[in-house]
Amino acid sequence: MDAYLVIASKREVRDYAPRPVPDDVVRRIVDAGRVAGSSKNRQPWRFVVLRSPEARERAAEAVWAPGNLRGCAVAVAIVVRGKGPVGFDAGRAAQNMMLAAWNDGVGSCPNGIRDADALAAVVPLAEGEQVQIVLSFGYPARPVDPTRRGPEAWIERAARKPASEVVEEI
Repeated sequence: MDAYLVIASKREVRDYAPRPVPDDVVRRIVDAGRVAGSSKNRQPWRFVVLRSPEARERAAEAVWAPGNLRGCAVAVAIVVRGKGPVGFDAGRAAQNMMLAAWNDGVGSCPNGIRDADALAAVVPLAEGEQVQIVLSFGYPARPVDPTRRGPEAWIERAARKPASEVVEEI
């Protein structure tokens, strides 16, 4: 799929079909995060793949929208360490993963952390590390065909502020 169409048609998916995501697709998703750019190429991250329903259930108790994790096929916790723009770097990796997933027909949703200590009981952390975000992945319960309209039509349908309100040229 065209990269611009992937970006324009990507929507958060919170309801997933009871269908596993194949290992090769999970590997592509994680690799997309792994190759994301980072400040000074520090790559301040690790990606913890939560495959088991038990791990996802325990992690669900620590995020703001637990249903996203309870219903997904697989989740990825992005763990960061160090100082500087590690949150921005994690965001770049997360967006890469979600766009790569969408390119393969897999939906996703970012999940903010409500209880870092509860999540640390699920995701192994070294000293100085923290979970920045947890991404849920799975095939959408209601299939979507991104190619049924062009990028401009997807953008027009998005509930976004008009460019005149957010873009300024000087």
